[in-house]
Amino acid sequence: MESRDSDQRLKIKAGSFTLKIMQYRTLGKTGLRVSAIGFGGWAIGGNAFGESLGATDDAVSMAALNRAWELGCNTFNTADLYGRGHSEQLIGKALKGWTREEWVIITKGGHDFTAEALEKSGGVKKNFSESHLRRAVEDSLQRLGLESIDVYLLHNPPLELIQHGKVFEVLRDLKQSGKIRFFGVSIHDPQEGIQAIRVGQVDVVEAVWNLFDPRIEKLLLETCDQTQTGLIIREPLARGFLSGKMPETIAFEKGDVRAVWPKPLVAKRIQAAERFRPLVPEGYNSLARFAMAYSLANPAVATVTPDCVTPDDVIEAMATADLPPLTEKNMEEIRGLQGVL
Repeated sequence: MESRDSDQRLKIKAGSFTLKIMQYRTLGKTGLRVSAIGFGGWAIGGNAFGESLGATDDAVSMAALNRAWELGCNTFNTADLYGRGHSEQLIGKALKGWTREEWVIITKGGHDFTAEALEKSGGVKKNFSESHLRRAVEDSLQRLGLESIDVYLLHNPPLELIQHGKVFEVLRDLKQSGKIRFFGVSIHDPQEGIQAIRVGQVDVVEAVWNLFDPRIEKLLLETCDQTQTGLIIREPLARGFLSGKMPETIAFEKGDVRAVWPKPLVAKRIQAAERFRPLVPEGYNSLARFAMAYSLANPAVATVTPDCVTPDDVIEAMATADLPPLTEKNMEEIRGLQGVL
């Protein structure tokens, strides 16, 4: 495979599909070159333990991972919580067939699902103690088959923990020892990301930014840009609701995190997604690509990592990198609709 950098335009043939352009961007001050569209690994964790986006087939998941690699994706974003290590295991298996210097692996920790913790608390609990994080990193390294993790993120830490700052000391030590190369936080509230940058001097922030949730646009995007903090976007399809493929009658199976949502809320979410469809520019061909292009629109964003399950999901996602960027007029139309939803 050819050498990759942010200026390269890589033309790749995969079956009947040709990706004319895969873009690469720099992940802030880390200097890592990441594909503009990465592979989100939540869904391939499966639903053996719940906390999932539905049932999966490992053979199909492996095919999806390999198709992403074939199409120029070099950025794989997962967490130890996804399938309680299963997503990491699958990615680790896929990595064995790929060229080491080409990939960027992102994983997260901070949820304790050890047998002792489950017996004591009756379920998975957040745990950001030094001892747990050190053990979690070692476990992730083993599952991924790596000697060092490219980017390690605290998985949804509370604001109080971020503001206290002590948790970042263990991450700095893990970085110094070579267990991880760069560290940061995965957050929901933009203030959590801003405080992590200010207090923890983190290398990377992972945040939600999609058509339904534009909150980071007000301040976090600017803060990341000013501080050269790498910005990863997760959930660009809002847990599938912006895929444009959900019927209002959809029923989520047990174990899927969306199964507990009230049916009227699910229907309202699907209806809201459809209101964006008239804004999709000519040539985009799908609401999903439009949604991912929205998350790519700001230059502060390094990579957008939709959760993929099948090779077709991968093709849909990677094709977004081949589209012309949204214009300021497109963004104004989106903001206008967001203001009334």
